[in-house]
Order: sequence, then C-alpha cells, then structure tokens
Amino acid sequence: EILGIPDDYLVGIVPASDTGAYEMAMWNMLGARDVDICHWESFGKGWFADAISHLKLRDTVTVNEHTADYGHLPDLSKCDPKNDICFTFNGTTSGVRVHEGCDFIADDREGITFCDATSACFAMNMPWEKLDVTTYSWQKVLGGEGAHGVLVLSPRAVERIESFTPENRPLPKIMRLAKKGKIDAGIFKGATINTPSMLAVEDYIGALEWSKSIGGVQGLIKISQDNLKVIEDFVEENDFISFLAEDPSIRSSTSVCLKLDLTPDQIKSLVALLETENVAYDIGGYRDAPPSIRIWCGSTVETEDVKALMPWLKWAY
Repeated sequence: EILGIPDDYLVGIVPASDTGAYEMAMWNMLGARDVDICHWESFGKGWFADAISHLKLRDTVTVNEHTADYGHLPDLSKCDPKNDICFTFNGTTSGVRVHEGCDFIADDREGITFCDATSACFAMNMPWEKLDVTTYSWQKVLGGEGAHGVLVLSPRAVERIESFTPENRPLPKIMRLAKKGKIDAGIFKGATINTPSMLAVEDYIGALEWSKSIGGVQGLIKISQDNLKVIEDFVEENDFISFLAEDPSIRSSTSVCLKLDLTPDQIKSLVALLETENVAYDIGGYRDAPPSIRIWCGSTVETEDVKALMPWLKWAY
C-alpha cells in the first residue's frame, strides 16, 4: 500500500535480508535467456561475480557486463530488451542511482528485470511497471531490524518461475520459489520459508505506521531529499569537499558519498575524530570505494541532525 505496488504483484518475506532475496531470484530465474548485468559499485559487482562464478551462466547463455567507475553510471542504453537485466537501483557504496523512471528499460521488453532496491525503496520513486523482480531489506531506509528480505514479483516474473527450471542447479529448501512447477504461493501469503523474528515484524509494522503518519512514500522521499539538499548546500560553500557522483541527476539521496581534499590516512583520522566526539559513527567510505566518507541520509534521519553535522565536518577537516 505505502509503496504503491500493483495489485497483481506478489510480495513475500524471505530469509537473509536483501542479499537472500536477490540470490533467490537469481538462482531460480536466471539462465532462461541472455543477461545484461549492470554494476557501478561493490554490491552490483558481487551479483555479477555470483552469476559468472557460481551460477556459471556463461556455460549456457551470453552474459554482458556493463560497468563504470565509482561516481558514474555505465551506458545503460546498451541493455537489450530481449535480455534479462540485473541492476542496483541505488549504488549504496558509490552514492550513484539510476535516472528517475528507469527509461533504459523497455516497456515492451522480452526479458525480465532484476532490481536490487535495498537503499532505494521508501526513499525514491519506484517505477513498478519497469520492475519484474525487486528486492529490499527492512533495515535500510526504514531503519528496521535486520535479517529479513522482501521479494516483489511481477506477473512476468511469476511466469518465468513457472515456465523455467534451470538444469543441473539444485536449490536448497530455503531458496526454492516453486513447488511442483507452480509458484509457492504460501511465501507470498505470510507462510514464510523460515520463521522470522516476531520482534522484527513488530518493529517493521511500527515503521510502516510511522511512514503513513508522515504522508507515506512521498513524505519519506521528501525527508531524504531535504537531507541531501543540506549536504549539497554545504558542498557548494566549501572547496575541500565534493560529491563522488558529480552528476546531480544520478546522485543518491540516501547513501551520500563525498570526496575530501585529504589523503586516505587523513580521511581515516577525520572519521575517527568525529566518532571520538560522538558526532558521527561509521561514516568512512565503503572498503572497496575510493577514499571518501559516506553519510546516510535515509528517511529516518532527521534533517536537523544533518544540518548539525555540517559544521563538525568543517571543524574536523
């Protein structure tokens, strides 16, 4: 309801967070046709590696890799509408998101799309008509407890599950989406594969109720956008700091990644200094990313707190 997911889509709770949900989709559905895998940061790169090294898709289909350096998007127009497409909606470790509307995905596509939206759902508009498989986790934008993933399937994704059985690909029970050639409907009616934490469920319900109270998804998006605007204004006024994503149209409003006019060791010292002062925790850039800092600006972060952080950044620099 809050995300505006179409009525004919299925929504299920699955084990192992967003990673579990995305891996389930890959292992159940990839291999029916050629694949375009798009990545521009560490998590998307991980999906590509799994497709090649573990699913060994290149033994049976063509796998095209579309990639770009941190801070940039690959040329997504190269994606073939006849192929399946795997991509992350928002690159959590690079601060780069896809363009609004996902126009690189054809409306008349023959393949299905696999979208890792874990740091996008609830903070960015999701063009559901472009998304066949969408995954996210409770702990990202809504700040809930971890461990549980959400898997959203379009009718086209369901048709794939029911018409395609990968050869020589045994699936453990915890990852099976089909039963006797049909979608396992129980997963999408609350009969989870394994029992989720009831405390985590209550926490998530509380987060959803709060989301409704502030205006639903548009209220959540506004908070994240307001948080980003605070940082954009600060960057505009200070020469020592800049965005990893230079193009504003692909700049994430949740995982905001910033370069500093400092050496890598100095950046580590700045991060440690802010933590020692109890100002900011864990804002160092991701381990695979260029030397940088990463400020979470999702919808549970109050804009006044982002404003309060800015003079501390300048002080620590």
